[in-house]
Amino acid sequence: MGAQDCSQGPERLLGGLRALWDVGRCYTAIMKFGRPRSLNGLILVGFGLVALPLLVAVLWALVNLGRLAEQSEQLIFTGVAAAENNRLLEERLSSLERVARQYQVLRNPDSLLLLRQDLDTLDERLLEMAPLTSQAGVSALSDSIGINARRIVDALSRPELDDLRAQFAIARFAPLRRQVSEFTGTHSDYVDTELKNLQESTRRAQRVSAWQVAALIPGTLILVLFFTSLVARPIRQIDQAIHQLGQSGFSKSIAIKGPTDLERLGLQLEWLRVRLLELAQEKNRFLRHMSHELKTPLANIREGTELLLDGTVGDLNKPQREVTDILRVNGLKLQQLIENLLSFSAWQTKSEVLTLSDFPLRALVISVAKEQRLALKAANIQLRLEVDDIIVNADRDKIRTVIDNLLSNATKFTPYGGYVTIRATRFSTSFTIEFADTGPGIPKDEAPKIFDAFFQGQHEAGGHVAGTGIGLSVVMECVQAHDGSVEIVDTSEFPGAHFRIRIPQKRIVAQERMAASA
Repeated sequence: MGAQDCSQGPERLLGGLRALWDVGRCYTAIMKFGRPRSLNGLILVGFGLVALPLLVAVLWALVNLGRLAEQSEQLIFTGVAAAENNRLLEERLSSLERVARQYQVLRNPDSLLLLRQDLDTLDERLLEMAPLTSQAGVSALSDSIGINARRIVDALSRPELDDLRAQFAIARFAPLRRQVSEFTGTHSDYVDTELKNLQESTRRAQRVSAWQVAALIPGTLILVLFFTSLVARPIRQIDQAIHQLGQSGFSKSIAIKGPTDLERLGLQLEWLRVRLLELAQEKNRFLRHMSHELKTPLANIREGTELLLDGTVGDLNKPQREVTDILRVNGLKLQQLIENLLSFSAWQTKSEVLTLSDFPLRALVISVAKEQRLALKAANIQLRLEVDDIIVNADRDKIRTVIDNLLSNATKFTPYGGYVTIRATRFSTSFTIEFADTGPGIPKDEAPKIFDAFFQGQHEAGGHVAGTGIGLSVVMECVQAHDGSVEIVDTSEFPGAHFRIRIPQKRIVAQERMAASA
């Protein structure tokens, strides 16, 4: 029985898994035609289906345990009764033999009466043991014992009894004792066999319970994962939608599929997305219109300033030229702010594309530095250029905007008499540009937000023209357009802020082709 049960264990496991699979298929059919519409209903159905196989297993274990307890109790009563009956049966047989031997010697009527009484008691004991005798399969032996005992008594009760016949009758007690010993031994063996069967049934029930647990654990996990996915999928969609809104991704519509309460939440998020998109479009339209409106008078101001510096309207003395230079520098700063606004608006609407070309990076950095020489000179800031003479492939105007904004930002935060370092290096698949200053640096709590549009830090030094808070945002947009990255470097080399820009190079630039051909 044990080997057969062990071989059937995997079959029970597969059977349990098939049952759980059938439960899942039934649930799928139910969900198709009568799916719980609310999140609470779905959770309750899930808990019910997960608990159902566990409840069935517990009920089966309780029923099986009750059956084993009942069998154990019955076997205990049977064993005690069998032992007691065997003892009494052997005592009756010994008493019958003792009285028979007394009668053989004394031949008195009282001994013969006692002999018949012991025989009746022996028959009653055999009759009382009849149910167990039948279960043990020794009914024939029980009948034989009763018949042989009665023959001995009948032989001793005959009137013509002599010593020879009495001795012959007494001699028949020896095989009768062997029959009784065999009879009682069979009863004991039967009780032992039933005890072993009960032990085997207990072990078999334990094995079945173990296989059920082995089948229920993965099955329950499958059901838990199944219902978790049903609940987690719309929640994950909501999380992605919120993340999308947080990243200003208003173009993609939001559709949540799942329980009705989560679908209603999805509809509210879609309404919020549409409203945010409308506000973003209104903001961009306002920025474009205002920027274009500001460019016309600014162009006139710059043109007039250039005419003054060129001496077209007359020569200027030294104080007048200094004032005109201040007007020119601030006009350039104002133009930069307006161009940042236009660039920011264009990136928000995703209307600009890259115009890639090969150009020398060092010459571009020097050109931008010359435009800001007056601001650097006014603050007595030293500019340290550590730019290799390299050719890069990128959008020249966007890289110029990046350099211009970062240099202007470094100048604004560098104290009087400090220095700004610009470092550029070319690698095999990319090039980097680094900007570092000797200013107060970037507070850790502001670092995650400095590239957000319109964010202005608390340690801004200020200047003649207040910042708009979109300079670094435009830098991030320009770099991301090149599939590049901007990071804040935390090193002890520079006391202030340290930015590193990495722009990938997807093809061989002209300088490398010329070196290869040479």
